[in-house]
Amino acid sequence: MRIGEIAALVGVTPRTVRHYHHIGLLAEPARRANGYRSYGVRDAVLLARIRRLTELGLGLDEVREVLAGDAGRELGDVLRELDADLARQEREIRERRLRLAGLLDGPVEGAEPVSPALAELLAAAPVTGSPTAAKDREHLMLLDTIGGGSEIYAVLRPLAGDPAVLALYEQLDALAAASPDDPRIGPLAARMAALAPDEVLDAIPADGAVLTGFGEALLADYPPAQAEVVRRVMVALTGRSRSRSRSRSRSRSRSRNGDGDGKGRGTE
Repeated sequence: MRIGEIAALVGVTPRTVRHYHHIGLLAEPARRANGYRSYGVRDAVLLARIRRLTELGLGLDEVREVLAGDAGRELGDVLRELDADLARQEREIRERRLRLAGLLDGPVEGAEPVSPALAELLAAAPVTGSPTAAKDREHLMLLDTIGGGSEIYAVLRPLAGDPAVLALYEQLDALAAASPDDPRIGPLAARMAALAPDEVLDAIPADGAVLTGFGEALLADYPPAQAEVVRRVMVALTGRSRSRSRSRSRSRSRSRNGDGDGKGRGTE
């Protein structure tokens, strides 16, 4: 992704991204042969995290300390300090305080300031050491930052504790060092695509520059064999989504034609 694409994806301005580079909050990415910066999903995940923390009211120095992890201040200490400040501005920042209270109600270590709907979805998922499951959580947090919407999380909620999902993660993990022509890729992609509810398909956006750039960056975030599985799943879901859209259009057309025929018969 170029700087304009990652900025549009996360919901900030290119100027903000450049400022984060300037102050060292966001590392400079590699550059293409033409000199343009080339961002990946890792960069988008970090930029989304910075945005979430700043939206809670943290200053950039506090964000830097939180991102420093063990070497800096604990996230819990920063959030408690922020809560005391928010209490003096109850009316203006009511939503922020609710989100913060949700974080402080549970274990603070490793917690992230996400929406209540995503927090509920993540809480329902079983604890697993799967690397690809952890990556999915990060992608959901990125989606949450750019406005994924609670409807998608509600649709995914029944899948959170499904043993079949954990099995698929394990099979995807097993392809970490495999080649992109591994025979396990096709069957696994088909099983993953089949597990996605139809309601999720309605949330797939139309093609666009940002979507295309993000799709390429998403695939680049995986090893070759895993990337091929994800690519095939994306193709399958996009095809199903377009098929559903055409079917709905035909149904609406038949309904309009039927209404017109009925009105015509009634005037005879």
